[in-house]
Amino acid sequence: MSKTVIIASTDKGVALGNRIRTEFPKSLLVSTRPHEQATAIESIALFLENNFTAFDTLIFIGALGICVRSIAPYLQDKHTDPAIINMDDNGRFVQAVVSGHSGGANDLTRKVAAAIGAQAVITTSSDLQDIWALDTLAAKFDWKASASVEMNSIISLFVNNKRTAVLLDIKDKGTTYLENSLPAFADIYYDFDEIDLTQYALLIAVTYKVYTADIPVLAFHPPVLFAGMGCSRDIESDQLETSFFQELAQHQLAVQSVRAIGSIDVKHDETAFIALAEKLQIPFITYTAAELNSQAVVNPSEVVMSKLGVHSVSEASAMLLSRNKELLLEKQKITVPSGKKHTIAVAIDQQVVRKAVVAIVGAGPGDAELISLKGKQLVETADLILYAGSLVPEEITHYAKPAAIVRNSASMTLEEQISLMEEHYAKGHLIVRLQSGDPSIYGAIQEQMTIFDEKGMDYYIVPGISSFQAAAASLKSEFTIPEVVQSIILTRGAGKTPLPGHEKLNEMAKHQATMCIFLSATIAKSVQEQLMEHYAPETPVAVLYRVSWKDEEIYTGQLKDLAQIIRENKLTLTTLVIVGVAIGARKNRSHLYSPDWKHTFRTGKTLKAKS
Repeated sequence: MSKTVIIASTDKGVALGNRIRTEFPKSLLVSTRPHEQATAIESIALFLENNFTAFDTLIFIGALGICVRSIAPYLQDKHTDPAIINMDDNGRFVQAVVSGHSGGANDLTRKVAAAIGAQAVITTSSDLQDIWALDTLAAKFDWKASASVEMNSIISLFVNNKRTAVLLDIKDKGTTYLENSLPAFADIYYDFDEIDLTQYALLIAVTYKVYTADIPVLAFHPPVLFAGMGCSRDIESDQLETSFFQELAQHQLAVQSVRAIGSIDVKHDETAFIALAEKLQIPFITYTAAELNSQAVVNPSEVVMSKLGVHSVSEASAMLLSRNKELLLEKQKITVPSGKKHTIAVAIDQQVVRKAVVAIVGAGPGDAELISLKGKQLVETADLILYAGSLVPEEITHYAKPAAIVRNSASMTLEEQISLMEEHYAKGHLIVRLQSGDPSIYGAIQEQMTIFDEKGMDYYIVPGISSFQAAAASLKSEFTIPEVVQSIILTRGAGKTPLPGHEKLNEMAKHQATMCIFLSATIAKSVQEQLMEHYAPETPVAVLYRVSWKDEEIYTGQLKDLAQIIRENKLTLTTLVIVGVAIGARKNRSHLYSPDWKHTFRTGKTLKAKS
């Protein structure tokens, strides 16, 4: 958590400083003006002489000239200077002064301005144009940057909108961000050989490779490479290091992208491996013979088997580290000047490889605007979208790109759905399977994942808002009330599909929790009878039909009337029942915001400065 000092030059500034202190848990308010709510300082100059480097953030309240003259003697470099902003004591304007990008002063300026209703003043060109801040992308996405020319020259080309080629060799959160926020003067490529560099003034690459070009290159290297290694005992550290760097360079692999080194466990104390890992500031991980033998390698060695009991060390280690069955660099055998030998193999993290994948996406409870941002982005970029029209609103599919195939799976068997997905998977497509609510709750995704596993199809799950959460919003209720009810039970009644013996409704009703009952409208009478064994007849109940859909219906009453409510309103499918005293409750107060309650962001401790 950053340490912030607020420096006020006037009485009005002190009052304003106290207003914004709530936004900065670890903050100190100082002033040359005597005030009971501020720490008194003799002068701003003397305070900064003793404390300039003690804070991550400096907020000046007063004239901009005072701020500039005060900080001038201490400024060193934009990468190391603290974030400094200035605001007038009327709270009309907040301006980033120093370290707008690297120090976060621009974001801080927006935050403070939003907190007090002021105008944020940002002067950096990339922010004003709403284009990427190239000097912060690496830190933002855990990449390492390397530039073929001076960084300011590259930034100048970019902010002056010179034509830029953007090469994306991998897929992660950062590349998704770049794809979704591409400036008009930039073009995206996924293959270096397809770029006509004569048409561009700048190349930006997110890559694990090393590229050379006749134009400036800004490379962002993500940590996605894993090196498996074996070696002669007591190989010289300096010679192994030199060989390692040379081998990667020879194959145009960026050492900045190496995330970890792996070997067999008998090498856990190999000095050269430990030294190399320390040099690169990455982990050195070892595996047992059994773990290494679990991998089907390209180049098994009978010699290694006879000595160590494994078919492979380098290739198997790289595959285990990366969770990838394929290698970027198969085993290389190298002899260093001393005559000792080592092997190396390299694999890339399988999660970042651009390939076909199935995304099981929670579509939310019904309102098309309640799908998550990530879910919406996947729908917008998918090549194939499958959705159950009776459970997922068609409006969500309107986010799809024009070329996407969109199919309603309501009339399709599981086998027909899988066949269609396989067809697109073979083409390397992004496949989105839209599930109602959150896929983990009555989503019937287990059977799909079983088939994906059997067929070796890569997939992942994107959570969604469940209908029980939408119900809480529609009912304007918190389902966990301090000192009254702190548990939520998600369940269903025993209809055509029986419940496990230990999950009977009447047994769970003993907990008096907020109970959210799915898929049970047709057995409402039985549900009511079981619940009333432990809930009082007057317990609040809510029945929600197609919650958050355009034709949503909500009925409230008491538990003793549950079956009647459902019967009289002819409610069947897509009906959710909520039972519990939390419905509509407005009494009890949480300790979280009590003035007597201390926590990480409200410790009650005063930050002190050097005198």
